[in-house]
Amino acid sequence: MPKKRQTYEADEIIVTFDPDVCIHSGVCVMGLPDVFDIKRKRWIRPELQPPDVVAAQVMRCPSGALQFVRKQKTD
Repeated sequence: MPKKRQTYEADEIIVTFDPDVCIHSGVCVMGLPDVFDIKRKRWIRPELQPPDVVAAQVMRCPSGALQFVRKQKTD
């Protein structure tokens, strides 16, 4: 049975994680350990870094299990 895609939202970016695609390379955790911390229940906290930094790290995911969407800024 497929696992549920996980969604983690910050003010300017939404990060999703697909556990069925993940190959557990650790690239995310090693690259931004404050944002990606598997010891926490809510293990992805995109609000802890600027959205550009989070997006750049997500794009390094070798399996594509991590994805992101930029949110529209509202004034």
